[in-house]
Order: sequence, then C-alpha cells, then structure tokens
Amino acid sequence: MVTATALLGLVVVVLVAFAALGAWYARGRIETIEDYITARDSTGGGALTATIVASSMGAWILFSPAEAGAAFGGITAVAGYAAGSALALAAFALLGPRIRDLLPEGHSLTEYAYARYGPAMYAYVLLVSVAYMFVFLAAEFTGIASALSLIAGVPGWQTAAVVGVTVLAYTGYGGLRASIVTDTVQTVLILPLLIVSVVVTLLALGGTNAAHAAIVDAEPSLLAVGSPSGLEFGAYVVVAIVGAEMLNQAWWQRVYAASDEGTLRRSFLVAAVAVVPMVFLAGIFGPVAVGLGLVDAPADASVSFFLVVTDVLPDPAVLAVAVLAVLLVVSSADTLFNAIASVVTVDLPRVADLSDDRLTAAARAVTVLVAAAATVVGAQGYSVLTLFLLADLLAAATFVPLLYGLYSPRAWSGGVLAASAAGLVVGLAFFPPARGVLPLSVLPAASYFVSFLGAAAVSTGLAVVTARLGDRRYDLDRLGRDVRRLDEGDAMADGSGGGEGR
Repeated sequence: MVTATALLGLVVVVLVAFAALGAWYARGRIETIEDYITARDSTGGGALTATIVASSMGAWILFSPAEAGAAFGGITAVAGYAAGSALALAAFALLGPRIRDLLPEGHSLTEYAYARYGPAMYAYVLLVSVAYMFVFLAAEFTGIASALSLIAGVPGWQTAAVVGVTVLAYTGYGGLRASIVTDTVQTVLILPLLIVSVVVTLLALGGTNAAHAAIVDAEPSLLAVGSPSGLEFGAYVVVAIVGAEMLNQAWWQRVYAASDEGTLRRSFLVAAVAVVPMVFLAGIFGPVAVGLGLVDAPADASVSFFLVVTDVLPDPAVLAVAVLAVLLVVSSADTLFNAIASVVTVDLPRVADLSDDRLTAAARAVTVLVAAAATVVGAQGYSVLTLFLLADLLAAATFVPLLYGLYSPRAWSGGVLAASAAGLVVGLAFFPPARGVLPLSVLPAASYFVSFLGAAAVSTGLAVVTARLGDRRYDLDRLGRDVRRLDEGDAMADGSGGGEGR
C-alpha cells in the first residue's frame, strides 16, 4: 500500500527538481519586464509545440474526460471533449497571426480589449479573464488533491499547498521563460508516461476485449457511438472549451513568444493533433470504471482514472501514475501563474506609475495572492468538471464579441459589452449548478446544452446586430500604434484606449 508520507515525499522531490530547473534556466535571462511576461519572438517550433502541449494538458486530462465518459454520455462525450480541445488550439493557428499583425508589440487580451473598446469592455474582460484563470487553477489543484487523497490518503490541503508554493516559486522568479523550459521537459515525460499508464492498466485488466466486455455487461450505452446524451455533451463542451481558450491569456503569451508566424501556426496545429489521442485515452477510463463497478456515487466519476489504476496496478505503477498527475498539474499551473502575472503587469501601469522593477514585483505579489486563494479552493474537493464548466461559461458568452473587433471595424464597446452581458445572463439562467443558489424556478429546466449554446448564440447575434445597426468605424491599424512595449514607456501610446469604434 502506498503511504501518504512516501507519496508526498515523491511529489516534493519532483516539484523541487522542476523548480530548480526553471530557476536555473531563467537566471540572468530576465533583464526587463518584457523578458518576464512575453519572451517575445524567442521560441522555436520544438519548444513552442512542447509548451503548448504541456500547458493544454493539465491535470484536468485525468479527471474531466473520464468524468464525461462515466457520467455525461460515454465514449461519444469523450470524443466531444477531444474535439473541443483540438479545435481550441487549431483556432489560434488562424487567430494568432491576426493578433501579431494588428498588435505587434502587444502582450495580453485585456490590453487589446482596452485599446479596441475602451475602459468599460476592458473592465468586463479583465474580470472574466482573471475569473476564468482562477477557476481553472483551482480546478487543477482540486484534481491533484483528490487524486493523491484517493491513492494514499494525503490531506487535500497538503497537496494543494506543496504544489502551489513550489510552482509559484520558480514561475514567480523566472516568468514565462522558466515556464517554457519546464514545459518542454514535462512534455517529454508526460507523453510516454500517459501512454504507458494506459497500456499497462489495460493489460492488467486482461486487454481491451476484457475492458470492453466489462462495460457491455454493466452499461452498454456508454459505448454507443452517437448516443444522444454524448452528442449533446459534445456539442456544448466544444463551445465551452473553444470559448474558454480564446480568453486564456496563456495562449496570447505564446502567440508573442513564437519566433515567427510560420512557427506559431505549425506549433498550434501540431499540438491540436497531439491532444486528441491524449484526451481520448484518458477519457476511456470513465466507462471502464463504470464497467468495473467502481463508480458508486456521482462524485466518483471525476476520479475514474485513479479508481481503475489503484484497483488493478501494483504500488510502484500507482506511484508512476501519481508522478504523471503531478507533472500534468505543474505544466498547467505554471502557465496560469504566468498568465495572471502578465495580465497584472500590463494593466497596472494604467492605475499606477511604477518602475520596471516595481512592476515586476507587483506582478509577483498579485500572483502569490491568486495562488493562495486557488490553493484554498483546491483543497475543498469540488467536482473538477463542474469547476471547469463554470469557468468555461464565463468565456463562452464573451469570446465572440471580444474577438469580433479584430475583424470588424464596426464593432463598438457598448454593443459588444451588451452582447457579452446578455449572453452571460442567458447562460447562467440555464446553468444547472446556478439553480441551487439563484431563484430561477420559473424558467424551463436547466441544461448545460442550452446554457452554453444559448450564451454563445445570444452574444454572437447581438454583437453582429449592434455592429450592423451602429454607424461607427474604427481604424484597425490604430491598434498597432496604440499598443507598444512596456519597456518603452506606457503600454498605451495615447492613454485613451479605443476610439471612433466605441
């Protein structure tokens, strides 16, 4: 039996090793605030692809796809999860060059929101973006805390604290450069560990035929390709994931970190292809756990992967899987810490006149506060998938109106803000967890499908309609003039934010 002390000790060793690697690599490479938050034009194809894969494949991959497979529609739901994950990354192969072209000296999506739409939409996007990243981070900590608690009874607060403090140490010191180099090493370790974990577990079960037979005996509907519940889940999870990733500051950072636009496109496309089998392999453990009779309560679905692993594998193999989970949470946690720091760094100059050194220190301080809060939430044991869906809903109602301004000169602040707010109201009205805290009993039955597709459809429709009805024009070339490097003075050239387009 794996003991809590042995497992937590192994986790500490792995975390300290990556902290040392990140700090060593960043030493002497952080000369300006630009180095800290963008690593602009410095990352080649191999490293960029690796950091995208590692950042996208957080600990959620061992929880949410399996939970979807066990409780939200079986193998079809897992396929939808894989499709959404891939489409989100592929979208940046198209969106990324547009961002670099219009804002060549940019840093963040909130900076773009301020320049394009002005302070009102900027404040809304800032709130949604930080809330999304915070919930994502809390979900990652929740997942790893749940896994180690299941494997060896490690208290959730200990896991969340150890991971949070260690990852924060090297990302706070080394910024994006430390994150990219550790992501590269983590990808090299994660891919084979995941594949070996899946193969070894299936062999221990007696092979794929035995696993298939167990699912057929227990719940054959989970293997039905095109099942109604699976298709419904797949439809809304694609909207949820794509919308969320468009507002993920981590990808905006990597858009600028790419050495050139060709590298950017190739890396995001390769990563999009790579995540599909990873999500699918992890997701099949949901139906397998049901087939083995290991999912006794709804809360068990989110830890299906670990229920199967601990049931059929010997202790050394379980420890290897625990290391995989730790690597996954570290790969996404350091990305989110850096993303939050970059947003703070870009936005602080609008309210305070700080030197380069003080700006970097302030970014680190705010990141510490966010990390501490996420650690506390992560120790509570909430449903990982529910946390992710809440974060995704915030973005689903916002991403189209926000990004519409990259292509339409007629989009304006009041129109896109109203569209986003209306979409969010519709989404929350039908969001199942909201029914427990909001007096919405007069509305039709709650539904994730209606919630996400309604939020996206309403916000998209209103954004287009308000742009068509308005008589405003914004010179998109102005974005490149208004936004400049932080080490050259104010982020905004004229300090106004927005223009005729508002």
